[in-house]
Amino acid sequence: MASIEFFTKSEGIQVEKMTFVTNVSSPVDAHGPLESRCLCTISNHCHRTHRYYFAELRARIAPGAIHDSAERCDAPKCQEHTRVAVQDDLYDWLQNGDGEPSEQLSKIKWITGPAGSGKTAIMGSLSERCKGNGLLAATFFCASLSALICRQKTALVTTIAHQLAQYHPSLRDEISKSVDANLDIFDKNLHAQMEVLVLTPLRAIQWRNEGSVLQGAIIIDGLDECEARQQNVATPTSQSPPTRRDEQDQLEILQVLQMASSDPSFPFRILIASRPEPVFREFFDPITNPSASTFAPKLDLHQEYNADADIKLFYEAQLSLLRRRYNLPLSWPLPESIRVLVANASGQFIYASIIIRFLQGRHREPPEVLLDAILKSAQSAASGLTAFEPLDALYAHILKSSPDPPLSMRWVQVIKMIHRYMHLISGFNVVSNVNTLLQTDQNSGEAEHLLGCLHSLISIPPPHEQTTTSYKFYHKSLLDFLDSPDRSGDLFISHEDSLRFFGSRFNQACTSESTTFS
Repeated sequence: MASIEFFTKSEGIQVEKMTFVTNVSSPVDAHGPLESRCLCTISNHCHRTHRYYFAELRARIAPGAIHDSAERCDAPKCQEHTRVAVQDDLYDWLQNGDGEPSEQLSKIKWITGPAGSGKTAIMGSLSERCKGNGLLAATFFCASLSALICRQKTALVTTIAHQLAQYHPSLRDEISKSVDANLDIFDKNLHAQMEVLVLTPLRAIQWRNEGSVLQGAIIIDGLDECEARQQNVATPTSQSPPTRRDEQDQLEILQVLQMASSDPSFPFRILIASRPEPVFREFFDPITNPSASTFAPKLDLHQEYNADADIKLFYEAQLSLLRRRYNLPLSWPLPESIRVLVANASGQFIYASIIIRFLQGRHREPPEVLLDAILKSAQSAASGLTAFEPLDALYAHILKSSPDPPLSMRWVQVIKMIHRYMHLISGFNVVSNVNTLLQTDQNSGEAEHLLGCLHSLISIPPPHEQTTTSYKFYHKSLLDFLDSPDRSGDLFISHEDSLRFFGSRFNQACTSESTTFS
C-alpha cells in the first residue's frame, strides 16, 4: 500500500481535523476494482503551535546580554567575602522591598558609582545569588565592549520577555499567544513591545489567579553604555535623518521600565546599574522628574559604602597566591605596600584588578620588582588632583612597559577602531586578521612584540584561538584614558593619526602578495 506523508518539512503545525475519503469510480470485474484512488481532504484549519511563536521570540533576543551567557564567561564577579554588605542590602530589597505598604511598593532602584567601582561585579554576583534562590526573573547586561545587539535597545524587551517565559510556565503560553495575536510586534517601539510581550501576559495569568504569588528580580547593568540605534529612513527632503543620541535611547529604556513597573499586574522589582551620567541623575531626581518619588532610594557605591576593606581583602588573597607561586618571603608584600595600594585605588576595584593582572602577567621581572615599580610610579603621580590619577599612572606605566610605546599605542587605537566600526563584517575583527592587517611582515611577530606586555589591559587569546577570537579590552576606563589627551599625556594618539596609521598598513597589506585573511 502506498504511503502518504503530510507537512514533511514543516515545524510547529497542528491539524485540528483531517478526513480521508476513498473514492471508487472505475468498473469492476471478478477480481475487484480496476482502479481506485484515495482522496484526502483537510477540514477546519491547521495552525502554528505556541512553540513556533516562542521560537520567533527566541530569534530576536540578545543571548550575550544574559548574566550567565557564554559571551560573559570572563565577566567580573565579586571576590569571596567582599562586597558582602552591599549585596546583602540589595538582595534584601529585591526580596522584601523597603518595608513600605504594598500600595506604595517601590519597584525600581538605581545603583550608581564611577567607572571601576565594581557595579558589574556586584550585579553579576547578585544575579547568581538570586538565580540560586529562585528569585531571578531576568537580566540584561549592556556593555560597550560586547556584541552590538547587547549594547542597543533593540533586543531589551524581547530578551526580558524570553527569560520571563522560562521563569513562569504560564507566562510562556501567554507570551506565545501575544505574539500570535500581534505578528508585527517585533517591528514596534519598546513601549508597544513591553505592553504586548510582558504586561498583557502578566494580566492574563493574574486574571486567572496564577500570578498571586509571583515575584522576582529583573537586573539590568551598564545601561549608560547603551548606544543609540540610527534609523536609515529617507526623509521627504531626501536629507539624512537626524542623528539619535545615546542618552535618548537610554531615557526611552528608563521610561519603558517605569511604565511597566507602575502597572498593577507587574510583580517584579527592577535593579538598574549605571554610572552617574546626566540622563540618569535627572531621571532619578524627584526635583527634575516628579514621578521619581515612587522609586526606591538610590544607592551610590562611592558615597554609601567604603570599599577599602574589601579591596584590602582582595589584595591580600591575590598577593598571597603570587607569594606561594613564586616562593617569596612571608613578609611580602609589606603591610605599608598594601596600605598604599588600597589608598591609590580610591574605591575603584578596577585599579586593584589591573594591578593583580599585571603582576600575574608574563614579565622578565619577578612580582616584587614589578610591585615596587608600580608603587614608585604612583608616588610620582600623587598630586591628589583627581581620583583618576593613580589609575592613569598605572595605565601609563603598563603601556610604557612596551618595547615601543608609540607604535603599541597606534596598534591599540586601531584595535579599538576595528572593534567599534568593523564588527558588522563577520569574522573580520579576529586576532589573526588584525595582525595580518597591521604587521609590516607576516612572519615578524610584531603583534607579540608590541602587545606582549599589555596582557593586564587587553585580553590576547593564545595562538590556536586567534583565527576565531578577537582582542578584547578588559574595561572601558582604559578607552576613556586613551581618548583623553589630558589623562594619557604623551601617550595620546589622535583619531586622525590613528586613521593615517590604519590606512598606511591597510594599503601595505592589500598590495602584498603574501597577505591572506582568515
